[in-house]
Amino acid sequence: MGDPSNTLPRLNPHIAALPLYNAGMNIAVARRVSGIDDIAALASNENPYGCSPAVKSVLAQLDPSRYADPACVTLRAALGRKLDTAPERIVVGNGSEEMIAAVCRAVLRPFATVVTLVPGFGLHEIESQANGAKVVKVGMTKDLAFDVDAIIQALRKKPAILFLSSPSNPVGPAVDSEALSRIIAAVPKETLLLLDEAYFEFSDETTPDGLKALADADISYVVLRTFSKAYGLAGLRVGYAVTSDERLARAISSAKTPFNVNGAAQLAAVAALQDETWMRQAVTAMKAERDRMAGRVAALGMFAPKSQTNFLFLDIGSDSMSAFDHFLSAGIIVKPWKENGFESFIRVTVGLPSDNDRFLDALARFKGDASAVSVGL
Repeated sequence: MGDPSNTLPRLNPHIAALPLYNAGMNIAVARRVSGIDDIAALASNENPYGCSPAVKSVLAQLDPSRYADPACVTLRAALGRKLDTAPERIVVGNGSEEMIAAVCRAVLRPFATVVTLVPGFGLHEIESQANGAKVVKVGMTKDLAFDVDAIIQALRKKPAILFLSSPSNPVGPAVDSEALSRIIAAVPKETLLLLDEAYFEFSDETTPDGLKALADADISYVVLRTFSKAYGLAGLRVGYAVTSDERLARAISSAKTPFNVNGAAQLAAVAALQDETWMRQAVTAMKAERDRMAGRVAALGMFAPKSQTNFLFLDIGSDSMSAFDHFLSAGIIVKPWKENGFESFIRVTVGLPSDNDRFLDALARFKGDASAVSVGL
């Protein structure tokens, strides 16, 4: 019998060599592995309060037999009014992940260079490599703040794209106004600034609004935002890109598939925008829980950078997979971080207060067990 590998087509080497995206464990798998039905899903940064009742109401109007609007005209118009931006500069996608992929397809050529941060969001690297680009990673500081000087130094090489996640996924802090202004001023005309603001709604009032900061900037940019987090529409997959130029928006639109945003997602996103009071109330509750969790973490002597998101990035002081197993045995899903140099970190979503209490209790037990092991007890 012949070698089955001989029948494979010639694979794209850029795709074949890609690292796997760490998507985390879902609830169904967690139930099967742990044997526990009551799972606290704290790995994917979902909104524990769900979505606005207005979203659930409007979905009853969906006619699934009809194609969705491929141009997302109604949704882009609603976003344009909200953001005071021409709809022609807005591109809507099947989650902001599709927007990252479309930007890379529209902008990158083989052997181009992109700059991203470490620790960072895996798809900034993966989608760049899928298009044949070389990825240069800029580390954060020792205390996991943005190293603005190092970012500006990397920009002097004139990369094709700078990926800047603020607030940072997975770390949590956001760049301040001075830092963002310095970075914008340093972006060369050859470079596209992709400012990933997926967690913008959770940031402090003093955190700069990327769209306003870039309004008068003479550079090419894309600002990404999403309905998955604050608006509670993770399962419907709808995100959007606001671009510096209509030509850039057209190129990004051409780089994605037609009918990419389904009808339910478009209806839900418009309804969510019309009920922002609900979103703001949910965000306020999550921010209060985030700060409560951060206080408990600090009291246990563990390090977590100040977060302006709906999660904490926590150094548990040992292998993150051992922590993952510990929490899963208690019916809690967290995300073990696997980037080189950060294997002692986990990312934990802010959930409902009862789920957060479960996590904090399990964390205290893990801390106690780890301390006992470290002193040979």
